[in-house]
Amino acid sequence: MANQTEERIEPLIDYIMKNCLWQFHSRVWDREKQNEGVLSIVTQLLCDEPVDLTTPANRCYWADAVVLVDAYKTHFSWLGLMDKAEIASLITALHARLNHLTITGSLNAELTDQRY
Repeated sequence: MANQTEERIEPLIDYIMKNCLWQFHSRVWDREKQNEGVLSIVTQLLCDEPVDLTTPANRCYWADAVVLVDAYKTHFSWLGLMDKAEIASLITALHARLNHLTITGSLNAELTDQRY
């Protein structure tokens, strides 16, 4: 199962890295908030759960999430064959991988430069 999850995560990550600008904030805390905000709403949308749009931040995350979910449904039809628990688990693993690539594993020293 872990191997299948990894195989599914990589094309999803690849899509984000090539097509989504929201992942490129200049600060660690911005990237953490953005990744969490967008991907939590992606999970809600893919799992047909209600989304809280009462804050400006959530509406911003929602706009990015809607575009990403539409692309995922178009390019990765196997998502439609997964149940809600599998989707939630997949997006949780995707979130961890994205955080590694854009935050903890990033060589961008500006992310943590206090003077920047």
